[in-house]
Amino acid sequence: MKKELIISHENERTKIAMLEDGRLFELHEEADNREFSVGDLFLARVRKLAPNLNAAFVNIGYEKDAFLHYQDLGPDYLSYQKFLKDTFAKRHQTSSLKNFEVQKEINKYGTVDKVLTKDDVVLIQITKEPISTKGPRISTQISLTGRFLVLIPFDNKVSISKKIKSAEDRERLRTLIESIKPEGFGVIIRTVAEGKKVAELHNDMNQLIHKWDSTFKNIQKQKVPSRILSEEDRASSILRDNFNQDFTGIISDDEAMVQDLTHYLEVIAPERKHIVQHYDSHIPLLEYYNVEKQLKQSFGKHVNIPSSRGAYLVIEHTEALHVVDVNSGPNIASSTTNKDHALTVNKMAATEVARQLRLRDMGGIIVVDFIDMVSAEHRKQLYEHLREEMRRDKARHKILPPSKFGLIQITRQRVRPEKQIKTEEQNPNTAGEILAPIVVVERMEELIRNRMQKEKGKLYLHVHPFVEAYLTKGIMSIQTKWYLKYKKWVTIIPRDSFKYLEYRLYNANKEEIASYSN
Repeated sequence: MKKELIISHENERTKIAMLEDGRLFELHEEADNREFSVGDLFLARVRKLAPNLNAAFVNIGYEKDAFLHYQDLGPDYLSYQKFLKDTFAKRHQTSSLKNFEVQKEINKYGTVDKVLTKDDVVLIQITKEPISTKGPRISTQISLTGRFLVLIPFDNKVSISKKIKSAEDRERLRTLIESIKPEGFGVIIRTVAEGKKVAELHNDMNQLIHKWDSTFKNIQKQKVPSRILSEEDRASSILRDNFNQDFTGIISDDEAMVQDLTHYLEVIAPERKHIVQHYDSHIPLLEYYNVEKQLKQSFGKHVNIPSSRGAYLVIEHTEALHVVDVNSGPNIASSTTNKDHALTVNKMAATEVARQLRLRDMGGIIVVDFIDMVSAEHRKQLYEHLREEMRRDKARHKILPPSKFGLIQITRQRVRPEKQIKTEEQNPNTAGEILAPIVVVERMEELIRNRMQKEKGKLYLHVHPFVEAYLTKGIMSIQTKWYLKYKKWVTIIPRDSFKYLEYRLYNANKEEIASYSN
């Protein structure tokens, strides 16, 4: 499988697309001024207790208080609190936990008012971003994630991913990590550590210890609330969790991002740093790689199933769950007329369902209604196929076998709001009064004529694909007439993400000169 990471920076936002064999499987977006991300550490203050929920609301400096449930305090909460108090009082002046007096664990079935009080200062980690009207979900059980290891303060255990099956390698990894881990810390050995050399694991450990050192130094400043450790930017965290030999290209139109990712690969895979490339063209990066086009095709209520000859999904969202209905379209009249074909279409649908969950980042309960299949063996094959397709999904999930009604239920971890991208455009004929298209074209020409006198370099006009076709059709197109009239060629670039009459004019330095949006 060929994987590519496409990273575009535009209008103070970064979009990150994961392509597998050219198809869009994941899309992440974050603003330059993001307030927090999953994994960030904060010094925060308890604003109020909610004993009826066995939880507390915590001020982290966000417009909505974060939600801290008693179960998210973690067994070592008292050790964290002693560490904070000793650091604030300067009784503890080093990030080392060697000889630190670990406190007894809190009662697993206790109540929040026995442990927390109003105005307590707590060290917390973001575990779930705000969703709808809810604030962030947080935990006081801190973990620092690296490429191969997870470092856990106040926990001396070494745990190994169950997906590492080799008993010999498990023992090798346990012995190695026991010998290099700092005292007072526990470690989780991730699946990707399997077969890795000592130097790679040692380097990962050193980076995690450096993170903890930075955390300690920021705690010493005693600013509450404040962020004291930022999770890596989204692109780096995607590489950290997904990077392998399947990656053939990492392309970005942001030079600073290219440098950051090159440096990151120099640390985790120096022999592969050459795959990071800078993209410099007037055709937007996401347009060039057909990401915008795939977004329009993938985010509607109706989603076609590739290679199925007409089958499609209908995706509905309710307050409680997501419902996906598989429709055969003109393929088959009923599952009884062609049982094998029903299984084939269902397998194609299962592949697309797995893609949709990752792409839309759908969480919670998902119910999939596949085409009816009488054969129990076929239902089993479909279930196993869906499980296999979902293995690439990094979010925690569980899939139940088909019910007697042919429904398959999936639960999937939700840590961020689900992505919603509009695939329908407003009809210009029903949007009130708008400029006539010919007037818009005349304005484009007037703008171009005025700019040609000021701009010595080339001009680039970005428009909706329909408008691009109108401007460039025929031998004597409007574009050609502009060239004959003004003796300068205007490059016209179709933009799948634009509204019908929207346009933007750029100069040779990619600076926006003018724009219009209906």
